[in-house]
Amino acid sequence: MPAQPALLLLLSTLPLPLALIWKCPENTCPALISKPVSKWTALRMESFVLKRAPSSTVVPGKKKVWNWVSYLEEERMPAAPLKLFREYQSFPQGRNGFKVGMKLEGLDPEHPSRFCVLTVAEVQGYRMRLHFDGYPECYDFWVNVDSSDIHPVGWCEKTSHKLLPPKGFKEGEFNWTSYLKNCKAQAAPKNLFKTLSTPVTPSGFRLGMKLEAVDKKNPSLMCVATITDMVDNRLLIHFDNWDESYDYWCEASSPYIRPVGYCQETGTPLTTPPGYKDSKPFSWEKYLEETNSQAAPARAFKLRPAHGFQVNMKLEAVDRRNPILIRVATIVDKDDHRIKIHFDGWDRNYDFWVDADSPDVHPVGWCAKTGHALQVPLGAVDRVGTVGQACPTPGCHGIGHVRGPRYGTHYTLVGCPYSDVNLNRENLLQDRLSGERPSPSNSMQKAKRLETPVPFLLGAGESSQEDSPQSRKSAQDSEKSCQSSVHSLSEQSENNQERDWIEEDSSADIKAKPKKLGCSHAYIKFQLVKQESNGKDPDLDLQQALHQSIFMPSLASNPTHRLHLCWEQHCKLLPEVSGLTAKHVAKWTVEEVVSFIQRLPGCKEQASVFREEQIDGEAFLLLNQSDIVKILSIKLGPALKIYNAILMFKSAEDN
Repeated sequence: MPAQPALLLLLSTLPLPLALIWKCPENTCPALISKPVSKWTALRMESFVLKRAPSSTVVPGKKKVWNWVSYLEEERMPAAPLKLFREYQSFPQGRNGFKVGMKLEGLDPEHPSRFCVLTVAEVQGYRMRLHFDGYPECYDFWVNVDSSDIHPVGWCEKTSHKLLPPKGFKEGEFNWTSYLKNCKAQAAPKNLFKTLSTPVTPSGFRLGMKLEAVDKKNPSLMCVATITDMVDNRLLIHFDNWDESYDYWCEASSPYIRPVGYCQETGTPLTTPPGYKDSKPFSWEKYLEETNSQAAPARAFKLRPAHGFQVNMKLEAVDRRNPILIRVATIVDKDDHRIKIHFDGWDRNYDFWVDADSPDVHPVGWCAKTGHALQVPLGAVDRVGTVGQACPTPGCHGIGHVRGPRYGTHYTLVGCPYSDVNLNRENLLQDRLSGERPSPSNSMQKAKRLETPVPFLLGAGESSQEDSPQSRKSAQDSEKSCQSSVHSLSEQSENNQERDWIEEDSSADIKAKPKKLGCSHAYIKFQLVKQESNGKDPDLDLQQALHQSIFMPSLASNPTHRLHLCWEQHCKLLPEVSGLTAKHVAKWTVEEVVSFIQRLPGCKEQASVFREEQIDGEAFLLLNQSDIVKILSIKLGPALKIYNAILMFKSAEDN
């Protein structure tokens, strides 16, 4: 089969300039990536963009260079035609003008009715990571720069929308002018934001109108809903008497909204508002009268035609488990309005459904066009795993973290977005706004319910998944990390200095080579231990005893025997662990973990870290000493006590 048809098909999907320069090696230059970026991103780009560039990429374990043209020919599969993509999914006309530090206003993806104060935290290609001012980085999120969810400073005031100020500001105190001045920050220029060529207002829709809508978080439910906001050509859908975190924005042509009476006509079950007290079957006529509202007219609903994507078409898609990455992907299933994404070379367990018009789906060549790194398909070597690689999960190169962008890298299963431990876990983070907002009187927390299939919406086998049993690292693996002396710890730090340096606070300036910074980091760590030993710390004797009990080279050859011999000594040093086993601790909530850490001698200040990172009992037991010191940034003294307690729990279980 000649390669020419595959090549022509690929080039037909690209704009002319890109098609002409497709094989130009200059396009692999990291300068295509917009600057500035955070420190760990800069390092990652050096290792992943130079070696694995978007249009000319070296696959680990193979000598040949990877590119889309050859790949499509080998796979004998077509690239998804450009005409199938929406304007915001396709190749952008301009460049990304946003810079790190710029301020703007935008929607919270977890609370779609909330407009918040945001800062550009990172820029990569035509995408950027946005940070909620006043909140931890773990809540940061990625958007394309032409997203309809972001707006310039002052937009909320101009359009009469309520702006949620940064944490710490009382309502009515926030002022953009003084805030920018105090922060010495720049507002993102208005010309950087997407503007509709002609203002479009969905004809026939008005605020407060009622309709029937699909619950996107439980896609087999059709519920009673209300239009609570309108911006340009989009509607904000709110489910009556439900929490606002279930709200979502959509266009008037969305397949997720239908006129009043649709469920009755089609025989689809309609989920009524919780708390709606009426013994008789739900009546729209009566409900509209009781709520003093009106139904959205049927003529306003203009259902868009089904997408044209086909199974086996290739494209580029954002990895929703690790949103900083875009991967080579294949469509493996479809329904009228959705496609199922499979990342080439990865296990089917990572496949997921996404709306065909999602802004996270792009045509072949999008990364090359925008200067964004593209993660190529896994090879055989990647799937088996490489000895000494950063993360134990095959195919994972240690980029990203399961708890969000706060950590740029990981090297343990507990932090890996792709590990079995985290495969089916969702909502690992506490609600960003929990405890800060009054609960609306007419809303309530949505409970899990049995779902009734809605044939016209669901893809094959699509349903909400429950958390699977969590896998655990063996005690042997955990004990290995405490079989070395303090001196061997310093050698390990120096041998892994680049990795340690990447995991440091991303706000630090890049002023020296990674190697030098890595050595400096190890030196500082030992200076802290030295200061604790030489100072007049009231917990000095306890810390020295714990240090000695953990680092005992003479017994390192038999860690189980070592733990058994030290059991009585450990119980005296840390009476808080007495009577507790790993099985019991694994059931702890985040607050129970925090309470335990607070009771450990000298660890009260560190307890807040465990609450902020939402570490429950199961995650707590998976931590090793490196996780506590390097990822949680806890000083070696308290870290020894915490890790010693973990070893005690596991030893108690074994005994």
